[in-house]
Amino acid sequence: MLNVPSKDALAAMPALRRELLAAGNPFSAGFWESAESLLRRIAEGAATVGEVHRWLEATGTEPTAIMGLYVWDVESARTPLGRELHDLLVAHLEGYLSAGDIDPERLLADDPTARQEYLSLQERWMTSPLPDGRVPMHELLDEEDEDDDFLAEWEAAEQAAANELRDVLADVGERPRPDPELHAACRNLRTALRDGSWPVEILRAGSGVDPNNLDSDDQRLWLRLAEGVVNPMYDPSAGTSVDEIATIALDHEDWLAAVAALARGGPATPASATNLARFLEDADDDDDIRVLAGWFITVVEQWRVLGALDEHERLTPLGWWGIPEALLQAWSGDTVV
Repeated sequence: MLNVPSKDALAAMPALRRELLAAGNPFSAGFWESAESLLRRIAEGAATVGEVHRWLEATGTEPTAIMGLYVWDVESARTPLGRELHDLLVAHLEGYLSAGDIDPERLLADDPTARQEYLSLQERWMTSPLPDGRVPMHELLDEEDEDDDFLAEWEAAEQAAANELRDVLADVGERPRPDPELHAACRNLRTALRDGSWPVEILRAGSGVDPNNLDSDDQRLWLRLAEGVVNPMYDPSAGTSVDEIATIALDHEDWLAAVAALARGGPATPASATNLARFLEDADDDDDIRVLAGWFITVVEQWRVLGALDEHERLTPLGWWGIPEALLQAWSGDTVV
């Protein structure tokens, strides 16, 4: 019912109820009343995420969203460990439900004692060893700590790369913003973004802009789009294409090496995918260059749409000014004035 539009689910409920009754699994009147009420609130845009999750918990097989220090991620964002342990907990709850030790009717009525018993049942499972010796809560919290450590290391790497790029740009000297080219590029981009054809669609998705509500300031719009090439804002639940994954595969050192070479080279610097791959320090043979060039193909396509590269895939004055600024904005939040 929650996987289809709420109006469709409401329309299907009478037939579904008859089929379940015929199958000997009728559910209670209270369940059907609560389902109808919730679906109507969803259709009206009045239901909250917490309300929906609380209704799911009343089935007696949905884990409570927050348990002590741990918060279950939504299904699409769970790690393999999170999915495994969530599934094991669901199976554990299903066993108690089948044995009659969980009463969905009391949960549906929001009985505080039933709620506490339901939570305690889950907490005992989360803090008890599994047959293989793992304690679910410890495993999940340890994984969160590892994620936090990785995030801190990633942010430190970004800051170090940003500082190194600033040093490069200081050596290069002034790179003037080419206002006529910027204005022309943004005029074309505003039209193309509403059109949505490839590769503009990747550019739009990576930057997270709304084609129907674009920034009226040319510089802010262009830099946000260019920042999305380096640091795309893709929705994990929607999936990513091979091209998008390749873009994300580039790390700080890759971006720094490529953009520093472009900044030093200035306008007309060759910037094809192969050229960019050759700028990287670890591109030491033809096989490496082919792999790295594959990562840069989508980057080059997007830079051409932005007007940062010309039709011959050479750096333009707009790209010379804007690509390094967009990279700094992506790494440290620096905003060009």
